[in-house]
Amino acid sequence: MALDLKPLADRVIVLPAAAEEKTKSGIIIPDTAKEKPQRGEVVAVGEGKISDQGVLVKSQLKVGDQVLYGKYAGTEISLDGADYLIMRESDILAVL
Repeated sequence: MALDLKPLADRVIVLPAAAEEKTKSGIIIPDTAKEKPQRGEVVAVGEGKISDQGVLVKSQLKVGDQVLYGKYAGTEISLDGADYLIMRESDILAVL
């Protein structure tokens, strides 16, 4: 997926996974009760962060990584009809 948005420094852009529509037992979840997703796919990565010594520390993430992040991490944006999250690399908890 080509994205015309380039994050700065140690920020990444994540496409959140779709919220669950049903429980495992088949009960349909209404929109008001859906949990905010906490996993997604990295679609863009910044260059990295400048350390206190002035050295560029490259990001450990790459485009296409499936990641887990905190429930309230990042800033939501809409671009070309899709919703994305912009967050710092440190807000990413794990790579799947």
